[in-house]
Amino acid sequence: SCREQPIFSTRAHVFQIDPATKRNWIPASKHALTVSYFYDATRNVYRIISVGGTKAIINSTITPNMTFTKTSQKFGQWADSRANTVYGLGFASEQHLSQFAEKFQEVKEAARLAREKSQDKTELTNPALNITSHQVLPSPIISSNGPGEDKLFRSQSADVEITTEKERLKKMLSEGSVSEVQWEAEFFSLQDNNNKLVAALHEANANVDQWKKQLAAYQEETETLRQRVAELESQGAHDSSSENNKEELSQTLEELELLIKAKDEEIQMLKSQKCGRWEAEGEREETLQKLQELEACNAELERRLHLAEQ
Repeated sequence: SCREQPIFSTRAHVFQIDPATKRNWIPASKHALTVSYFYDATRNVYRIISVGGTKAIINSTITPNMTFTKTSQKFGQWADSRANTVYGLGFASEQHLSQFAEKFQEVKEAARLAREKSQDKTELTNPALNITSHQVLPSPIISSNGPGEDKLFRSQSADVEITTEKERLKKMLSEGSVSEVQWEAEFFSLQDNNNKLVAALHEANANVDQWKKQLAAYQEETETLRQRVAELESQGAHDSSSENNKEELSQTLEELELLIKAKDEEIQMLKSQKCGRWEAEGEREETLQKLQELEACNAELERRLHLAEQ
């Protein structure tokens, strides 16, 4: 199937659900990967494939009952029962997420039509199919307290109350998990940007040091030339060679002053970039704090749910 041309490709940060907790996301790689839809003509199926290095990070066959859910402006997920996992994708923009979601719907519909076509062929080749296979037998009603009518039954209203409380806690926990996923995706995105800013800052600092040395050398050379021009002017020499010398020195002096000004502006620009990096660091810290608060909230909800189920 990988030899086929992709139907659609995009870039995204790929995550898989933690098999232990079934709540937290595990990033599949440090950087965004190419995620593509493929059509496997030999098996007549559609797949989502993403390769990181030499291994397939995602190899998910799309079935008609799959659903792609947008959990935030830039994050979406779908469950793959065959792979026994949930995949999450963090996109660079809302537009990229929408494009992927639309394509998911299209491919899902194509998978449904392909399955129906395949089933039609099977029914034509095997007419002796059991017609009653779709009938559902009613389940026998069994009393949880045993068969005797004289047994005491638990209060129905109490059961309903406990069930309602459990459902409410489960809903809160689910909503909390979705929020946590959103913040985790946002955090990974900010961390990635932060790493790029740190690298740029190290490079900028190295350049600043180098340019400061150059600037000092230029300033020293400029001062020497100023003194030389002053000496020539004080001597009041009028011969043509001295005049030429003076003009040449004046021109060199002007060029150096312009160069100093340009380097000074570059240093100021790099200093302002430093400020931008500190702002990004602050935003990352704030996101991390929110993530920790959500994790604490979810832990408390799980504790309450555990107590309600006892």
